[in-house]
Amino acid sequence: MKLDFKWSRLDSLSALELFEIIKARESVFVVEQQCPYQETDDMDLHSWHLAISLNGELAAYVRVVDPSIKYDQPSIGRVMTLEKFRHLKIGRSLMNEAIRFTEQQFPEMGIKIGAQVYLQRFYESLGFEAVNEGYDEDGIPHIDMVRASRSAS
Repeated sequence: MKLDFKWSRLDSLSALELFEIIKARESVFVVEQQCPYQETDDMDLHSWHLAISLNGELAAYVRVVDPSIKYDQPSIGRVMTLEKFRHLKIGRSLMNEAIRFTEQQFPEMGIKIGAQVYLQRFYESLGFEAVNEGYDEDGIPHIDMVRASRSAS
């Protein structure tokens, strides 16, 4: 299985690439998770976007929001694998690449995420630690987690 990783800023995505990303994010976060909210937001303008393709088809996606936009630290979010590709278990590859890229782009800042509670153990296995008791976001339990910078660990 050969995954193709492509990092882009919003203004460098083609119209077709952007369409595929928005369509996928809405499919997962709005329709599948039944969360009617404004899925595209102004943070997209201040993010790096990673599209992972398999055989030319979008399989997974994540965005890295610049520091001081959502949190003081850079933030990894909108982590998703399209349903058709979930059996391949590429979530760990997706997150490992997002962490690698974020630490390279924003060294010694750490990374903060707002994780769905049911994925807490997965994120802990990637070096994240819970920093609060959790909260409701769009009807889904979330918890803030931080991965310390490599210099702090």
